[in-house]
Amino acid sequence: MKKSVLLIIAVVVAALCGQAKTITDNQTYPVVNGLKITNQWILDRVHAGDAYTSLDICNQRARTATMDQGIVYVSRSEEKLVVIGNDSVMQSVIHRFSAVDGHQLEDLPLTLNGNPYGTFLGVASIGKDSFHHIWVAPMTSTVQQYIPVYMVDTETGELTLIVEMDKGDALQRTDYLDVIGDLTREQAECNIMTVSGSTADPGFPTLYRMHADQGGDWEGGFDGDSYMDVVYFYPETKTGFSLAPVIKMIEGPDEESRYSGDMFYIDCFDTAPVIYSFDGSVVESFENVEQELWPKSAPNGCIEFKIDGRDFLVYSIADMNGNGYGCQANICELGPGPTLEGMKKYWQIPADSLGKVNDSGLRVHSFAVEYGTDANGNEEVTLLTFKAYNGLGVYKITLDDGSGPGPVIPGDVNGDGSVNISDINQVIGYILGGQYAAPADVNGDGSVNISDINMIINIILNS
Repeated sequence: MKKSVLLIIAVVVAALCGQAKTITDNQTYPVVNGLKITNQWILDRVHAGDAYTSLDICNQRARTATMDQGIVYVSRSEEKLVVIGNDSVMQSVIHRFSAVDGHQLEDLPLTLNGNPYGTFLGVASIGKDSFHHIWVAPMTSTVQQYIPVYMVDTETGELTLIVEMDKGDALQRTDYLDVIGDLTREQAECNIMTVSGSTADPGFPTLYRMHADQGGDWEGGFDGDSYMDVVYFYPETKTGFSLAPVIKMIEGPDEESRYSGDMFYIDCFDTAPVIYSFDGSVVESFENVEQELWPKSAPNGCIEFKIDGRDFLVYSIADMNGNGYGCQANICELGPGPTLEGMKKYWQIPADSLGKVNDSGLRVHSFAVEYGTDANGNEEVTLLTFKAYNGLGVYKITLDDGSGPGPVIPGDVNGDGSVNISDINQVIGYILGGQYAAPADVNGDGSVNISDINMIINIILNS
């Protein structure tokens, strides 16, 4: 017991000495249709200030992020100068954070064939496949024939080339990719897609896709062809995908089609997310969605998730220039079917903002989800939101236990249903000047100080 106490005290002292940098968004979100959402931590311009802006991820070349198995991965291109003989390389780095409480983990400087990986915008896109493999890909220009996709060794940072996507006769710029299935093809098929982009309207209509069966080799993903030009758009006046479009494949409804990627969202800066089918036709758009749910100002990014048998869409509603908004997302339950038409808004995260600072027009807004269970064994969804040059945060979506929003367990400062070191970190952050709601006053004496930390320690030891 004494060792446990000493260990916890050591952790607290280390956190105080290290000036804990993560806080919550200090917002109370309503319970909607039996579901509630709580912010676990946030690291951004609005709530964290210098704690965020002083980090290496606050950079216009740290463009995308993902989350897997309790770790947030933020990729930054050309960050670290490495001198090799007479040559120097600006090595790309992946920064990692705990999805539980936001504390920073060890960085992953990236290597390829044992050498520092320093390709121009070499990790513009980072993501995960359906089997916990982290991948990265560079931005490619109109003179590059292939789009290399690499898998990341999350222990060493070494990259392994998985496939080179052939652009065929359509040499257009690409920025952000999506992967569904298993990159190693050991456990399932795999599909990789990206969208051509342009720095100006009207853009280009080209999609690129590679496919491999389980245990099979890579081939062009459109019936053997590696690219296809779309002829259908929403609105119909569009003829191409312009600035930094993103793509997100949708899991199929059954085991056979789960990783087929036959339907997918494409989100461009000048419209709302549109669902396309494998043949390039528009399946659904925001045409019949309530106007108040339309994105406000030039954002790109979306993801679906499921909880309690319901389907949800998360999508970016505003870039940094949104009137009254700033790098925020809507979380909506999809309509029957599921369909975009009739979808219902539950929450806007953060309720205030991540930030409103110009990111040089990167536009992409990254989301990632993980599934798990809460302390009571009920379903929960962990959601990452990341907007380049403005910040990131992690939220928990859980079934409501009837108590309404906010923590219900003494000492559960962050409202995640359990009492642990992350709650101590929250209180430390308040002591150091962070913004916290009333639950940080664990002992109810009207102030937040070391006595509240002591009380949490006692709760942990006696639980």
